[in-house]
Amino acid sequence: MVGELTFFLGLQVKQLDDRIFISQSKYAKELVKKFGMKDSKHIQTPMSTSSKLDRDSDPNKVDHFLHRSMIGSLLYFVATRPDIQFSVGVCARYQADPREQHILAVKRIIRYVNSTLNYGLRYSSESNSGNKDDKKNYMFLELGGDFTTVTKFVELKRIDLGYFC
Repeated sequence: MVGELTFFLGLQVKQLDDRIFISQSKYAKELVKKFGMKDSKHIQTPMSTSSKLDRDSDPNKVDHFLHRSMIGSLLYFVATRPDIQFSVGVCARYQADPREQHILAVKRIIRYVNSTLNYGLRYSSESNSGNKDDKKNYMFLELGGDFTTVTKFVELKRIDLGYFC
């Protein structure tokens, strides 16, 4: 008989009776280390709200291999991190001809990942209806890695996952 699932395709899985927590904290640590940002300053947002990325304003070209490597690593990582999906998508637009402002934006995302290494997704069978027969499951972005001790979370979107047989 097969045991409880704990690791699958780079995803770390923690299971309890009424919830499942999925994260990529090991991959996050490796990503931060790979790009030399382990000791970088921690930040609270993945993208600046005041700066605007565009194609032509910055004349300073950068190594497009490095930029593509960073974006590729982050694109794999967004599977469990919806909080960075938009920012990574915006930065991915400039892979053909990256400039210094684009690589700085990608590095900011990696600094944010370094600040939030233990974030992940929590799937829960909690119901707000009070009906025990309500079979809707909910997805949350967990604000910490150990959901047995962390009670504070952000509800991302209620989704009906249907029945699992």
